[in-house]
Amino acid sequence: MMRGQTGAYRHKTGSQAYGPGLRKKNVRERAVKGNYLIGGMILMGLAATGCQKKPAAPPGAGMQGLPVQTVAVTLAPVAQSSEYVATIKSRRSATVEPQVMGVLTEIRVHSGDMVKSGQVLMEIDPRQQEANVASLRATERQKKALYDYNVVEVERQRKLFEAGVTSRDTYDQENQNYENTKADYESAVEARKTQEQLLAYYTIQAPFDGLVGDIPVHVGDFVAPMNSPASVLTTVDENKDLEAYIYVPTERSGEVKMGLGVDVEDSNGDLVEKTKIDFISPQVDSTLQGILVKAPVHSTTQILRNAQLIKARIIWSTNPMAVVPVLAVTRQGGLPFVYVMQQQNGHFMAVQKPVTLGDTVGNMYSISSGLNVGDRVIVSGTQFLVNGMPVIPMGG
Repeated sequence: MMRGQTGAYRHKTGSQAYGPGLRKKNVRERAVKGNYLIGGMILMGLAATGCQKKPAAPPGAGMQGLPVQTVAVTLAPVAQSSEYVATIKSRRSATVEPQVMGVLTEIRVHSGDMVKSGQVLMEIDPRQQEANVASLRATERQKKALYDYNVVEVERQRKLFEAGVTSRDTYDQENQNYENTKADYESAVEARKTQEQLLAYYTIQAPFDGLVGDIPVHVGDFVAPMNSPASVLTTVDENKDLEAYIYVPTERSGEVKMGLGVDVEDSNGDLVEKTKIDFISPQVDSTLQGILVKAPVHSTTQILRNAQLIKARIIWSTNPMAVVPVLAVTRQGGLPFVYVMQQQNGHFMAVQKPVTLGDTVGNMYSISSGLNVGDRVIVSGTQFLVNGMPVIPMGG
């Protein structure tokens, strides 16, 4: 019995010897099973969550409208006009050309100088002409001496004839000599005056007060009155009492009348002066096939000058038309259109409308067709708009 007990004890002792290893293994197995259980529970929770319905979105949570500013279409007086290229011309403008031949010896002015009437501009070598005048003066004195002698002689012969000392033939012959010498003397006087007047042409003077233009000649040049551009010495323009020369096409000849308004504009399109037509040519220019009309211009020389090209806008009439700001007009494919704000089902939207543009009035476009008075056109954010897009009106 003791041996059996001893064996049983040993067996029990042996199981106790292997007990700790078995316990570690059981702990690991229970931990793994716990992890699987937790993971399964998480998956089941996620599946249950995914099966639930999402709450519906609140009304109005879709596309929001674009805030825009609008203005109402109104009527304004719009001028019906046509634009033409006009030329500014002075009523007193002279092209200075030589009237005699010679070498230019002196130029006393510069381009752009203001000169007075009679002021010397240039000198042509006058020495040959001065010699001619001196010769004619000597001839005149000779003729004068002979004429003075015959004045005394004819008076003496008259007294002798009346006293009966000389015959009638002698007196008549002496009277004839007197008439001949008188005519010679008078001819010499006129010849001298003519050459003196010609001598004055060697001094070039300003014909009136004005502004000196370009001077294409130089000292030492030979000049002559050839009636060609090469003979031009300079120009003198008074630069006041200017006129705008406008050629209107013959198609509008029936509309041209005295007193029509003309807006004179510079090259940038800025208004320079308002004036009116005061001359209409009775003839048609055969080259331009237009009718010349003139309008006085009173701007200073700092703004307009003789022979300057400008824009002239003739105003035919003035009529009320619908107008919209320039910012409201957009172009697509070269065609102008505007966005009009319209209300549908309690909501506002931008509706694209094509328009026909007229003349500009300040910062406004006149509209010939496409809009009605009272339409509200959108003037802000037009680059972001599309047809039918929701919008939210802001303050005007």
